[in-house]
Amino acid sequence: MKAVGWTSVFSAVVRREVSLSMKQKGEVLTPLFFFVIVTSLFPLGVGPESALLLRMAPGVLWVSALLAAMLSLQRLFAVDYADGSLEQMALSPTPLGLLVMAKALSHFLLSGLPLVLMAPVLGLQFGLEGRALGILMLSLLLGTPTLSLIGSIGAALTLGVRGAGVLLSLLILPLYIPVLIFGAGAVEADAAGLGAGGHLSLLAALLVLSAFFAPLATTAALRISLE
Repeated sequence: MKAVGWTSVFSAVVRREVSLSMKQKGEVLTPLFFFVIVTSLFPLGVGPESALLLRMAPGVLWVSALLAAMLSLQRLFAVDYADGSLEQMALSPTPLGLLVMAKALSHFLLSGLPLVLMAPVLGLQFGLEGRALGILMLSLLLGTPTLSLIGSIGAALTLGVRGAGVLLSLLILPLYIPVLIFGAGAVEADAAGLGAGGHLSLLAALLVLSAFFAPLATTAALRISLE
């Protein structure tokens, strides 16, 4: 019965986060517009150099997606912290780590998933073909949840700190580097005929490790911030 209760709480938090964010559509659309604008500027700046654009595509698309996913991280716990509901979550019988997982999933659904769905359209600007676009989507689908989970640690550590946005970036960007390397590397390896399986396996491993350790670290950081 307890597991059923925790599942209902988890789904309720996800629905609440999605519902609140949809009422403020700017929070959902800003990362997506950022992703579209940044990736579209590169083909315009480089010009019709198809070979150069093709080489640049994995790195440009992945860096743009990474930065776009970071835009809404600062607000992951800030609203609940400001109105006191975060303290109620910490005092509730539901494990705080479960609530952290729900918030990270909500962040992925609102910030990461739209980037995954938009990536193939933007990849066409760089001359990526069907198989490469599929690898790009799969790498983003594995990588963006990891970005949300790792980002939740930084959001918790900088909660209530002045200049939290800059500090958050400094804290989590080094942790994002492996995800960026393996994500862009998957597309590059496939384009070179080497196969993307190894890179995708490493991305999946990072996702599993993040899903296990990130909620624990975030929970500890939140309790420190609430003291």
